[in-house]
Amino acid sequence: MTTTFLFKRSILATATAVLLLQSTAASARYFAELKIVDHIKGADGGWDYATIDAAAHRLYVARPDGVMMVNTTDKTVTNTLVEGKRVHGILMIPGTTTAMSTNGETDSVTVFDTATAKISGTIKTGKKPDAIVWEPKNALVAVMNGKSGDVSLIDPKSAAVVGTIMVGGALEFAAPDGKGLLYVNIEDKSEIAVLAIAARKVVRRIALKGCEEPTGLAYEPTTGLLVSACANSMAKVVDAQSGKIVATLAIGPSPDAAILDAARKWVFIPSGGDGSLSVIALNSKANAKVIAKIKTHKGARTGAYDDTTGNLYLPTADYAPAVGKERPKPLPGSFEITVVSTR
Repeated sequence: MTTTFLFKRSILATATAVLLLQSTAASARYFAELKIVDHIKGADGGWDYATIDAAAHRLYVARPDGVMMVNTTDKTVTNTLVEGKRVHGILMIPGTTTAMSTNGETDSVTVFDTATAKISGTIKTGKKPDAIVWEPKNALVAVMNGKSGDVSLIDPKSAAVVGTIMVGGALEFAAPDGKGLLYVNIEDKSEIAVLAIAARKVVRRIALKGCEEPTGLAYEPTTGLLVSACANSMAKVVDAQSGKIVATLAIGPSPDAAILDAARKWVFIPSGGDGSLSVIALNSKANAKVIAKIKTHKGARTGAYDDTTGNLYLPTADYAPAVGKERPKPLPGSFEITVVSTR
């Protein structure tokens, strides 16, 4: 019996060693794939969300004075493609050249044509519109109003608000499931609200215990998992159907985005607090883990992913020391888009 036991233990130890070696090799490969490949300079100032139009080879970045556009092929920059007032988010309407951008200062959405940069209209929303996403099941634009705590639903064909859902709290990013539900992070309540768009109501709330100020949110449809980025250096992975937290993963501090790579079932989380980029692999409901973490640039907290090239675009800048309770201000001449290759 002793010999048999030792033999089995030897086999187990060997198998464990092989798995560790495979895991180490896999981690090394991910780290080798993730690398900074470019720095694209832009005008001074702040920024918020970014979005990619892969077909047109364009990156759009929300800036305080409007929408910045970067040609991702030749790296040319149009600092103000369309003017705005404290722009927070930009959305391309699928199958068109129409886009919408949220203006936090004027409680409105600007409608413009990306091909001509001409503004076709302005739509009033709730107070301090922030994130803006496409809800495919009902073909509506959903605008998260951070101050009034409601969601404005816009029909892009009529360019009008066709419904409002009261949620409550400081609304942050949102992610649709493609079947008519919209998941919304609520920053000051540490929860995810589940909205039924057709019914125009909140149907569930998912508590994010231990998650401070959730901001970025991503939904992966094949696993049915949500990834919420928390300010206190963690990401919560949630089974959307049951509302159960299936993993709590260590990331960097002060993230503001969770960016999905649908093909690989990865979620990129840039953390501005320490300038790190964490990569979460959603292998299954029982197997979500951080597979890589690299240094990017302190301040890089949002971004956009181009699934045709594998490049991740992270707006950032250097900061002056904070004065009193004010937010640190970007240093003149330091704004850039840090480009990370993920393949």
